[in-house]
Amino acid sequence: MTSTGVHPNSLNSDGMNLDGTYFTTTIPFVEFNIQFQTNSLIYDKGYSIRQHMIYSLILLMKEEGLGYRRISKKLNQWGIKTHRGCEWFNTSVSSVLKIKHERDLVNEQIRNQHFPSKVSKFEVN
Repeated sequence: MTSTGVHPNSLNSDGMNLDGTYFTTTIPFVEFNIQFQTNSLIYDKGYSIRQHMIYSLILLMKEEGLGYRRISKKLNQWGIKTHRGCEWFNTSVSSVLKIKHERDLVNEQIRNQHFPSKVSKFEVN
């Protein structure tokens, strides 16, 4: 007797009982693969309210026709410090605009990019 309760001599080579009933110890299951890709796990801390307000202020002054040097002078006159607590320079003003633009492009083109899912053929094993 085996652990299944069937005498080994009562089965032929195909796993069929000699009395004509089919006997199997495997359970059929469906097997497939699914593949997906996402960039939504890219870290994005986001801008603080203060950073967003300074960016908006710089953008507004730039749209009014002020250059980077004049914008930096105005920010220093108003007592507004950089994110690290330093004085503004024309290069730091241009960096704020450039970095925000690059960050928006990354979010738009890479982080929010959609990839189609791929599902393999279903197989019964």
